[in-house]
Amino acid sequence: MQRRAMLAAPALAAGGATLASLPAAAQAPRIVSEEFMVPARDSGIEIFVRNKRPETMTSFTPGRTLIMVHGATYPAHTAFDLPLGGLSWMDYIAGRGFDVWCMDIRGYGRSTRPPEMAQPPEANPPLVRGETAVQDIAAVSEFVRQRRSIPRCVHLGYSWGTALMGRFAAENQGAVERLVLYAPSWLRQSASLTDPGGNLGAYRFVTQEAARSRLAAGVPEAARASLVPAGWFEHWAGVTWATDPEGLRRSPPALRAPNGSVADSREYWSAGRPFYDPARITAPTLLVLGEWDQDTPPYMAQTLFPLLTASPGKRLVLLGEGTHGMWMERNRGALFQAVQVFLEEAAA
Repeated sequence: MQRRAMLAAPALAAGGATLASLPAAAQAPRIVSEEFMVPARDSGIEIFVRNKRPETMTSFTPGRTLIMVHGATYPAHTAFDLPLGGLSWMDYIAGRGFDVWCMDIRGYGRSTRPPEMAQPPEANPPLVRGETAVQDIAAVSEFVRQRRSIPRCVHLGYSWGTALMGRFAAENQGAVERLVLYAPSWLRQSASLTDPGGNLGAYRFVTQEAARSRLAAGVPEAARASLVPAGWFEHWAGVTWATDPEGLRRSPPALRAPNGSVADSREYWSAGRPFYDPARITAPTLLVLGEWDQDTPPYMAQTLFPLLTASPGKRLVLLGEGTHGMWMERNRGALFQAVQVFLEEAAA
């Protein structure tokens, strides 16, 4: 297992006045950051994991330990730990006294890419199906819980990651303290923005132009120009596409994204078949999303919410003027706050 660490003082600038205030700069805790390559449950695969927490944190509890996983196309660490306006979401959570982790599923970001990704996409079937991704989450969750000597921790999934974390929570009830489903996927009544149609190869190529166009889906024309602050998309795209040197050599540069999530969508969500049983989730659960989300529209969360019959204190939060990628938008503070309130209830 590989690891490395660094120290940094959390920045207090927030891309908007709506972010909950952190401690004053003179009292702000220094944040320690560590990186690990965690062995997957099958040989030859390692999962990239990053941790941030206050330097002074020496004891750990289930309510203050959080694992975050990404969606179908982009890795976790370039989203959750990208300093926009001087502050990343992980910095924000760690600065409020949490032990926060993010992970890249195999095939994404800095985790091992399956060898099939070195071959033409049409040479193999879709890579990294949901069952495989859930096993990667299980390996990381076990690693974190053993390292912190805690029986449970909080799990957060984004987009496709909500299906994965929902499945994990339903099958591992004793390991999940609380569950956050940000932009939750459920049975689909509309077309998927990540499905290119036709036969699916092992992976797909995603250009920055396609990513930019997807950001604007569902946003009123008058709001598009101010949705993402100047330079934020370019910063995110630069660091995200740089995680795939092979894709960068294409013209135009492209990011390779495994197609297992798209195959899952066809087999489950678009076919009216749930990937997991929400009635088996016994942890308090938060569903949170933006009103302009076209990838996982609000009807999905509204349908899923009453099915969480065993989740005590469940809640559904719909945030105004936000899309599927609200973590990178001018109103991201509302997302951070909504999640943080739910996290700090557990911490208390």
